[in-house]
Amino acid sequence: MALTSISLLPIKPINNNPTCCYSCCSNNTRSSTILSKSTAALSKLQPQKHATEPKKWRGLVSTALAAAVIAFSSDFSALADLNKFEADIRGEFGIGSAAQYGSADLRKAVHTNENFRRANFTSADMRESDFSGSTFNGAYMEKAVAYKANFSGADLSDTLMDRMVLNEANLKDAVLVRSVLTRSDLGGALIEGADFSDAVLDLLQKQALCKYASGTNPTTGVSTRTSLGCGNSRRNAYGTPSSPLLSAPAPKLLDRDGFCDPASGLCDAK
Repeated sequence: MALTSISLLPIKPINNNPTCCYSCCSNNTRSSTILSKSTAALSKLQPQKHATEPKKWRGLVSTALAAAVIAFSSDFSALADLNKFEADIRGEFGIGSAAQYGSADLRKAVHTNENFRRANFTSADMRESDFSGSTFNGAYMEKAVAYKANFSGADLSDTLMDRMVLNEANLKDAVLVRSVLTRSDLGGALIEGADFSDAVLDLLQKQALCKYASGTNPTTGVSTRTSLGCGNSRRNAYGTPSSPLLSAPAPKLLDRDGFCDPASGLCDAK
C-alpha cells in the first residue's frame, strides 16, 4: 500500500514565538495591548484620587478640631470668669459663697466665722474640723462626715444635712431652724442651746436628743427642748419623717385631726 505524502506549510512565528500562530497571537496581542493601556490609564488616575481625598479630609478634620478647641477654650474661660465673679460677690445674687467642697478632705480644717451660704459639702470629710461661728444657710451637707466637728454658734438654718454623720459634734448654740436631718446620726452630739425649730429629724433621733437637751439659743431665744418638741406627744404623733409608715402610731390611737387621742389612754404609753 502506497503512502501519500502530505506537505505541511510552515507556521509563521509571531513576535518571535514559534508556538503561536498568526491568527491566535494577533488576537492575543491586541487584547493584551488594550489591557495594558487600560491598566496604565487606571494606574495614572488611581494615585491622583487617593492623593486628593486624604488632603481634603485632613483639611476638614483640622478645621473641625480648630473650631472645637476654640469653642472649649472660650467655654472654660467663661466658666472661670463666672466662678470668679460669683466668688467675689459671695455667690449667686450676692447671697452665697459659691464654694465647692464636695467629697473634699477637710479633716481638722479651721474655717471659723466664714461665709458658706449655699456652699456644697456633699460627702465631704469634715472630721474634727472647726467651723464655729460660720454661716451655712442653705448649704448642701448631705452624706458629710463631721465626727467631733465644731459647729458651735454656727448658722445651719435651711441646710440639707440628710444622712450626715454628726457623732459627738459640737452644736452648742447653733441655729438649725428648718434643717433637714433625716437619717443623720447625732449620737453623743453637744446640743446645749441649739435651736431645732421646724427641723426635720427622725423620731428615734429626736427622742434620743430629748433625753439630755437643755439650754436656750442666744440668737433666737428659743429653748432647745421646745424646739425639739420634747414632751409634746402631739408633735411626735406622726413618727419618723423618712419612714412615716413604719413609725407612725396605730390609726386607732389618732383622733380625727391625726393626733394621739387621749381617750385611748395609750398616748404616753411606752
